[in-house]
Amino acid sequence: MSASLRGKNVLVTGGTGFVGGHLLPLLVQAGAHVACLSRNASAAARLPAGVAVFRADLGTGEGLERAFREAGGPDVVIHMAALLFGLSWQDYLRANASAARSLFSVLDRADPERVVLVSSLAAVGPCAHAPGRAEDVAPAPVSAYGWSKLLAEQILRPLGDRLVIVRPPIIYGSGDRGLLPVFRGALRGVAVSPGLGREFPVSALHAEDVARAVLCVCAPQARGVYHLDDGRRHTMASFCQALGQALYECAGRPAGGRVRVLRLPLPLMAVSAGICTAAAQLAARFVPLQRAPNWNFDKYREARQEGWLSDASRIRRELGWEAGISLADGLREAARGYLRDGWL
Repeated sequence: MSASLRGKNVLVTGGTGFVGGHLLPLLVQAGAHVACLSRNASAAARLPAGVAVFRADLGTGEGLERAFREAGGPDVVIHMAALLFGLSWQDYLRANASAARSLFSVLDRADPERVVLVSSLAAVGPCAHAPGRAEDVAPAPVSAYGWSKLLAEQILRPLGDRLVIVRPPIIYGSGDRGLLPVFRGALRGVAVSPGLGREFPVSALHAEDVARAVLCVCAPQARGVYHLDDGRRHTMASFCQALGQALYECAGRPAGGRVRVLRLPLPLMAVSAGICTAAAQLAARFVPLQRAPNWNFDKYREARQEGWLSDASRIRRELGWEAGISLADGLREAARGYLRDGWL
């Protein structure tokens, strides 16, 4: 599928982020001419050789048209930039929806042949029953993050068949700060699963498999929305146990790879999320925050659901995409990356 990108001009938003670190090398290997949008020109130092960086602000739209011209009129645009952790509905809407609106104003005139939006399972809502949430179900987001991602999808919908949307579930892998607190807890032998007496089933996917799916939907035959998963049904407890084993193999801890999974009552989780959110909002009045806390009330809105399962049968059937990285291998890669970067 990546053969369709050879010689193409590909412009990526969010390329300097977590998934971008896995996607950009694959785009270069596919023979594409790759450029990234970034507010910080110094980001070029962290990118693969040959990847250009153009300064632009997606929030305000400043510099976007100039960046598109300097990128040579991209054939393919991959939009991954997003805010995952915010303190209010306004934070998510301002970042994710405004970015989509700014981008659309340029895309409508630039007329690329393909636009790929990396959205989220949160945009369509939770599901606790196999095979998981499919693409033909009416979206029902439960969090501000989910609503902002759905709104971004709707803003870009007028692009018609040029637009393809992928909705990944939980993404993990080296370079990810979102699950870093979970890894740190597991390194101490403790993890949390939301709610008493329930499994909390989840789908999960390694970042490299997400990147491969993005390349796959750049193909001309891709149409509409595609959900992603690794073909397995996990629970939060089994995910954390596998994480503990990966940490044991890579770092020698916790003892024997065992992680004690605490099933916390939802009211207690709500209180803790509220305290984290309120404390961060108070601190933001005095000192600019680098980022919102990973655990906040919006993430609690997602954690109080029964589960988050995704059904990727459509992309497998129509495009032949398959996840290539098992949970065990993917968690070992993530653990090695965290240890290499000094995050654990």
